[in-house]
Amino acid sequence: LLPYIEEEKRLLIEGGGDAKPKGKIVIATVKGDVHDIGKNIVTVVLQCNNYEVVNMGVMVPARDILQKAKEEGADIIGLSGLITPSLEEMQHVAAEMQRDEYFSSRHMPLLIGGATTSRVHTAVKISPHYDGPVVYVPDASRAVGVCTELLSDDRAAAYIAELKADIEKTRQLHANKKQTPLVTLAQARANKAVLDLSRLPPAPKFTGRRVLKNLDLAELAKYIDWGPYFQTWDLAGPYPAILDDEIVGVEARKVFADAQAMLKKIIDGRWLQAHAVFGLYPAARVNDDDIAIRSEPPMTWHGLRMQSERPVVDGAKRPNRCLSDFVAEQGDHIGLFAVTAGLGVDKKEAEFLATHDDYSAIMLKALADRLAEAAAEWLHERVRREFWGYAADEALSNQDLIAEKYAGIRPAPGYPACPDHLAKADLFRVLAPNEIGMGLTDSMAMTPAASVSGFYLAHPDAAYFNVGRIGDDQLTDWAGRCGLSETEARRALAPLLG
Repeated sequence: LLPYIEEEKRLLIEGGGDAKPKGKIVIATVKGDVHDIGKNIVTVVLQCNNYEVVNMGVMVPARDILQKAKEEGADIIGLSGLITPSLEEMQHVAAEMQRDEYFSSRHMPLLIGGATTSRVHTAVKISPHYDGPVVYVPDASRAVGVCTELLSDDRAAAYIAELKADIEKTRQLHANKKQTPLVTLAQARANKAVLDLSRLPPAPKFTGRRVLKNLDLAELAKYIDWGPYFQTWDLAGPYPAILDDEIVGVEARKVFADAQAMLKKIIDGRWLQAHAVFGLYPAARVNDDDIAIRSEPPMTWHGLRMQSERPVVDGAKRPNRCLSDFVAEQGDHIGLFAVTAGLGVDKKEAEFLATHDDYSAIMLKALADRLAEAAAEWLHERVRREFWGYAADEALSNQDLIAEKYAGIRPAPGYPACPDHLAKADLFRVLAPNEIGMGLTDSMAMTPAASVSGFYLAHPDAAYFNVGRIGDDQLTDWAGRCGLSETEARRALAPLLG
């Protein structure tokens, strides 16, 4: 797009017009986070609307962001992040802007975006650290409007006043929100989910670690869940119905056709490599909420339990679940896995960017993400049917797999049933996925970005749930079990503490 934008500017200047950029924005994915598809789409959208954008990439420390903003004479700073630890890093950037007179005196606007961010979190957790405008931008389509208002000579003051009033209202609503009462940790444990020991899955066909390299991309493509692909482009609707949607159907069909064409090139040209590592091990529930895994080296997975007052349904109180509830105290097993489909992305992305083909660069990353999730789905099916073999006769369609109609679950660190990202560190220590090119940042983001890791729980009663808000008693207990200080535990579990 850039060559066309520059040509349009040239023609405008020749015609006596003004091609001066509307403003300059420094944008970055914060330290510890490697996800940048949404940020890159925002960059392109802003550039197409005559904003100058300095895209700093991923894993950018606060000091580098602020230094670049000064060097470039930026009008706005934009922050992006996907994993929950990035939320704390965004607070840190806001606090550093407040400490630095260059930003605090100018009240330079700070934009916040990314999958884990929200209007409430921005108002309650980030905005208090900085006196300047802090704006939550939910998707790329809103970015231009927000920047236009913030930099308007006529409308900025009124827009910022309205923004601050909305932030204050959001804070008040949040403070006055009636929260579901919590029970004590002891009461929650007394109301655990009761495991039917008569339905324990059989022992795996083998125990130990296995590495699978150079997975067949054509085979993985059959397992792709296309729904999130359309969300990448801010197109809402379930697949395949979205292709015939009255509002977004035309664009959905276009990006889907482009995806099919690129996917064929990825497969035929072997642009990407996909690898997997997994382990199946004896396991037992210990200390109510933990799972002891007899791997080499051994690992204890420290669980978190729902602590909210549970409703009574049909005369029975719903349980305060923890993932450990789905593992027996003896004679049981568990699986660990890590997969990536992101090897080769950086090289091909650089080729696209060298020719100013942002669209293809973004699509490549989006498809790598889809292939990584597909690899996780493909591997889990093989584990159920073959390696563990507890569902050897399973015959599910891809839609059934997407709907999770299989026996057992595949919880992943950072998701509602296992909100603790620190579990990845132990999982990586056991599986050693560096052998397949995977790594972890200090903030527990996996590299390459197109990677997935998690656990296999095979009991047929195992189910997903949302741990939700927890009390200080569970925080203290969990910190002790993990060997963390309370400060470290609070940082790790900040989103669960209200």
